[in-house]
Amino acid sequence: MRRRVLAIAILAAALFLGAEAQAVQQGHQTERISGSAGDVLEDNPVGRLKVYVYDLPSKYNKKLLKKDPRCLNHMFAAEIFMHRFLLSSAVRTFNPEEADWFYTPVYTTCDLTPSGLPLPFKSPRMMRSAIELIATNWPYWNRSEGADHFFVTPHDFGACFHYQEEKAIGRGILPLLQRATLVQTFGQKNHVCLKDGSITIPPFAPPQKMQAHLIPPDTPRSIFVYFRGLFYDTSNDPEGGYYARGARASVWENFKNNPLFDISTDHPPTYYEDMQRSVFCLCPLGWAPWSPRLVEAVVFGCIPVIIADDIVLPFADAIPWEEIGVFVAEEDVPKLDSILTSIPTEVILRKQRLLANPSMKQAMLFPQPAQAGDAFHQILNGLARKLPHGENVFLKPGERVLNWTAGPPGDLKPW
Repeated sequence: MRRRVLAIAILAAALFLGAEAQAVQQGHQTERISGSAGDVLEDNPVGRLKVYVYDLPSKYNKKLLKKDPRCLNHMFAAEIFMHRFLLSSAVRTFNPEEADWFYTPVYTTCDLTPSGLPLPFKSPRMMRSAIELIATNWPYWNRSEGADHFFVTPHDFGACFHYQEEKAIGRGILPLLQRATLVQTFGQKNHVCLKDGSITIPPFAPPQKMQAHLIPPDTPRSIFVYFRGLFYDTSNDPEGGYYARGARASVWENFKNNPLFDISTDHPPTYYEDMQRSVFCLCPLGWAPWSPRLVEAVVFGCIPVIIADDIVLPFADAIPWEEIGVFVAEEDVPKLDSILTSIPTEVILRKQRLLANPSMKQAMLFPQPAQAGDAFHQILNGLARKLPHGENVFLKPGERVLNWTAGPPGDLKPW
C-alpha cells in the first residue's frame, strides 16, 4: 500500500513537471550551455580547415548503396551522409596540396545481411582495399601513413569491425588505421576499439521521421520512466547475462511491475510521441554501449538515463552530458527507482531547459540538407581543433611505421 501511495505521488509530481515544462518545450524557457562548451557547440568550422575527398570507384560506396538502399535508414548511415555533405561543403577543396585533411568515402556498413546487419567479414577487407588504392594512386597517404586522413567507421565497435565485443576485441582496430583519425559511434574508455584522438559521434536517426512525429509542445510529461527495446537476446545470448552485461535484464526483473516504469519489448507506432510524454528515457547499453535511443531522447527533450559504464559520449567536449543526463552504474540498476525519484524537481527542470536548447538537438542530427551546428559541423569542428598537425604527422623520406601484413589472415584476402 505504501509503495502504491508513493507511486501515485511521484506520478503526480511528473504531471506537475510536465506542466512546468510546457514553457520550456515552447521555447520560452531555455538555458544556454555555460562556459566554453556552449561556444564550442556553436563554432563555425568554415574557414578553419580544408578537406580533400578522394574520388573512389563506386564499388566502395555508391554501388553498395544502390544494391541495398536500406543503408540510408539504418543507425550506421552517418558514413553515407557525411560523404554527401562533404561533396558540397564549403570546406571541400579540389586541390589536395592545400588540404588539411583527406577523407576516404568507404561504406563499410552497407554490405548487409538479410536481417540488416553489416557483414563483419567484408568490412576490413574493403577498407584495406581502399587504402591500398589511395596509397598507390595518390602521394598523400604515404607521406603520413594516414595521420592526416580521417575515416567514418560507424560499426558497433568502430574500426574493430565486428558486432560482438569479444570478437571485436580479438580482431582489434584494423592495423592500417592506427595513425588515422577515426570518426565513430563507438566510444568506451580504455577499450581496444577506441584509439586516442578518435571523434565520437551520434548514430544516425532519421530527422524527417522524428519531425513528422512531433506533438504539441504543451503536452504534459505524464510518463515517469520510459523504455522500449530488448531485455534479453535469446538468439545470440541463450544463457543470458552476456547481452548488455545483464543491465537490461536487471531493468526488466526489477521494474516490470513498477507503476513508475513504462517498459516493454513492444515498439508501438506512438514510440516517438511517448518519449515526448516522458520525463526520463532509459538509454542502456546493448551489444555495444551506444544506440539511436540517446539521439531520440535528446531531440524529444526526455532526460537520458545513461546505463553504460565508461561510455564515451558524442561530442563530449561540446555537449555537457553530466548536466543534461543522468548516469547510473550498471551495478546500480536495481536501485534505479530510488535514484530517479530522489532527483530534486529544480534539477530536473534545469536539465529540461538545457535539452530545450535548439543547438543541443541540432548537434545530434544529420539533416538533409545540412544546417549550422548539426552533427556534420561538430565533426568538422573536432577535426579543426586538431590543427595544425604536429611534427610527428609527416614521416621522413623512406620511413615506415605501419605493417601492411598485420591483422587476422581473413582480412588480408582480396576484396
